[in-house]
Amino acid sequence: MAAFRYLTLVWPGMPWLWLRGSRLGLVLALAFAVTVDVAVLTTFIWPELIGGGFSIGMWTATAAIWLISTASAVSSFPPPIPRPRAAAADALFIQARDAYLARDWLAAEAHLRALLAIAPTDGEAQLMWGTLLRRVGRTAEARAALAKLSRSDSGSRWRGAIDRELELLDSGDGHDAAAAGPTILRVEPDSTASTPRGGRHGEAA
Repeated sequence: MAAFRYLTLVWPGMPWLWLRGSRLGLVLALAFAVTVDVAVLTTFIWPELIGGGFSIGMWTATAAIWLISTASAVSSFPPPIPRPRAAAADALFIQARDAYLARDWLAAEAHLRALLAIAPTDGEAQLMWGTLLRRVGRTAEARAALAKLSRSDSGSRWRGAIDRELELLDSGDGHDAAAAGPTILRVEPDSTASTPRGGRHGEAA
């Protein structure tokens, strides 16, 4: 499976686009595609219309973009998350959830940041992150986080909750308002300490 991840290095921008849903990755991938197309057209399709110097320049630009982007991607390529970290991720989620329920926003943020550092594709954690940002009034960051999650495969399971969070942001309902309530956290009072991965908290809204 890891081999397929590294195949994204073949096309500039693809590691960030495919693995992180980055818009900058999309821009880079499209820019490289345009450069390659122009280079092919000026070299093989219409060589008589455009001078050879322009074709050489396009191929040079294509090679430069590929080399720079690939070197950059290799240096920052997100490694697969080791399986033994699943227990650590669960522990961090429980800590973040408990801090959220206690309205300790700073602790919840710290635990979620640590969790997303080792499990960046955890949709449940990303959803709680977006919810937390809304509750503390960081609406622009909340909207960006939820939009990113909605574009990723991780967010497909949480589509309803994401939509509800975005509706709360659009309506301007008070951040940290009791009426709004947390979107994803419905936990029984006695079930906060030892919840396994499959039952971190109650059903999503």
